Amino acid sequence: MEKKKVLIVDDDSRNIFALVNTLKAKSFECLSCLSAEEALRILAGDSSIDAVLMDMMMPEMDGYEAIPLIKAIPSQESTFVVAVTAQAMAGDREKCIEAGADAYISKPVDVDKLLQILGEI
Repeated sequence: MEKKKVLIVDDDSRNIFALVNTLKAKSFECLSCLSAEEALRILAGDSSIDAVLMDMMMPEMDGYEAIPLIKAIPSQESTFVVAVTAQAMAGDREKCIEAGADAYISKPVDVDKLLQILGEI
């Protein structure tokens, strides 16, 4: 089985560190960045990314703005995007899916649930 390549987008480096270490231990290849703008640059230049873990609440450009822009990149229109949020308020899941996310998970991330979601790609 080919390694899946995941881009982790979060403005908190502690979250990135935890997710990268967890996913690498499960044989995922990981890239990371601290902003949606940087994620868009990475995705525009790398069509081998299988999934994006997108923090929904970030300064400047949040995940709600970024996900439709990701899906608009011709090489990324079928990239699996997981919305990751600390908010976890009523209606958040629906709002994330409406923005174009393929799946939703709240923080703190349940690793087993995340692995189950990523197993679908």
